[in-house]
Amino acid sequence: MTLKESINLWGCRLQTQDLWSVVWCRNWKKQQYNDRSQLYWKMPAVVVSGSGENQEFEGRITVYVIVCVIIAAFGGLMFGYDIGISGGVTSMDDFLKKFFPAVFEKKHHALENNYCKYDNQFLQLFTSCLYLAALIASFVASKVCSKYGRKLTMQIASIFFIIGVILTAGGINIEMIIFGRIFLGFGVGFANQAVPLFLSEIAPPNLRGALNISFQLFITIGILVSNLINYFTTNVHPHGWRISLGIAGVPALMLCLGSILICETPTSLIERHKVEEGRKVLRKIRGVENVDDEFDSIIHACEMAKQVKDPFRKLMKPVSRPQLVISICLQIFQQFTGINAIMFYAPVLFQTVGFGNDAALLSSVITGLVNVFSTVVSIYVVDRAGRRILLLEACVQMFISQVIIGIILFKELKTTGDNLSKGEAIFVVILVCTFVMGFAWSWGPLGWLIPSEIFPLETRSAGFAFAVSTNMLFTFIIGQAFLSMLCQMQAGIFFFFAAWVIIMGAFTWFLLPETKGVPVDAMVDKVWKQHWFWRSFMIEDDRPDVKVV
Repeated sequence: MTLKESINLWGCRLQTQDLWSVVWCRNWKKQQYNDRSQLYWKMPAVVVSGSGENQEFEGRITVYVIVCVIIAAFGGLMFGYDIGISGGVTSMDDFLKKFFPAVFEKKHHALENNYCKYDNQFLQLFTSCLYLAALIASFVASKVCSKYGRKLTMQIASIFFIIGVILTAGGINIEMIIFGRIFLGFGVGFANQAVPLFLSEIAPPNLRGALNISFQLFITIGILVSNLINYFTTNVHPHGWRISLGIAGVPALMLCLGSILICETPTSLIERHKVEEGRKVLRKIRGVENVDDEFDSIIHACEMAKQVKDPFRKLMKPVSRPQLVISICLQIFQQFTGINAIMFYAPVLFQTVGFGNDAALLSSVITGLVNVFSTVVSIYVVDRAGRRILLLEACVQMFISQVIIGIILFKELKTTGDNLSKGEAIFVVILVCTFVMGFAWSWGPLGWLIPSEIFPLETRSAGFAFAVSTNMLFTFIIGQAFLSMLCQMQAGIFFFFAAWVIIMGAFTWFLLPETKGVPVDAMVDKVWKQHWFWRSFMIEDDRPDVKVV
């Protein structure tokens, strides 16, 4: 059925191109007035269920939705594996001798500055070029996601991942492995664009936070798995690094094959004029026959999206300012917690404070475990306690941890000579774990959850593209600059990140509203128009008239 054809619904005959008419017609028939003339004059032009008061849509969590969530979240696993694997590989002597001999010599130079052992721009480029590629790919992925759907975008991501794995694991020169990392970056850009949107759109509103955070959970699992792989391959000479990079093909292949089995989201189907297919999928994922209210809400959102010819231009208007500012700031803040600096280079950091190579990798495994279990805590708490309380509590926890780490390193770790004592080094690991714990149940998962749920459909894909690209840009900046910053700022780098945590806390307290339990398409009325600051940016959109014959 096309939108230009007559739509017969509950006995109403409509000749229109507007999806709004479907909603108008259903709600018209629901109204029971004896006087038809009274009905004609009292009925508003458009009635939608997605706005106004919060509404409990019918449905339950189904096995099929859980399967879809797990398969889609493998995009996060791939991303996490890429984050974690690079730090371990760049600390392996076999890898350094082959591609970065100058760094290998500095690492084993007895009088070398403790903070500057790994300061090499090409070594940092190996890690960070992935995120620059992801930044560029995210804008292309936004168009693909809107025009062809979330499912196809994830399939394209998996193909990029597989190509990247082949190039990096089989690399024979530095150019080949960097090109491989760039292809992995394309995969990250496509996956990070599609997966959070997919999860938000198939999840019931009351479980949206928990299901969306499965993406971050799989990122943390990917980091943990990569740390375990690095721990066991570091003593496999001379090709342990190839094994570490090659195993990344496993989640890439699982995402590729699994994405064939999952459904497209109802929102994406309806947005692309596959209305009846969208209704069938909605019934399937909700496990009930009566999905009319939620279907109406999606129809409303799709019609609003249809009125916007240029979503990127709409993002620049005042009405989109709250969502855009919050999404961009969350991505910047997520990186300036310092988390990726620690996760990228955890083995390098732990070697800096005195651990041997094996002990440093084992310490990274411990932080990886903390990361995973803390993310599970977030899944349980986020839809109960809300988003704001997790973010604010974590700011306090991360600030205290980083300040104490900075003080210890400033007092005890000199530029040359002995490292920290064993007890001090272990205490630093505990503090790093405390820091990771706070991040993993707050800024890590919520940095992806909140941008995926606050944009209206007409700017959702474009807005989330800005969020993803901002995240990748600042991940690139931190990845490219961290080892040089560690060399130049030494222990002061932890005070630098702690200062950012204060700014993040103030932003959350004053400018970030609570979105717990609010349907995605009711955010404007229930969140932005109620906020003391952002409500001044909300402008009523003109509703199109509906022709009834």
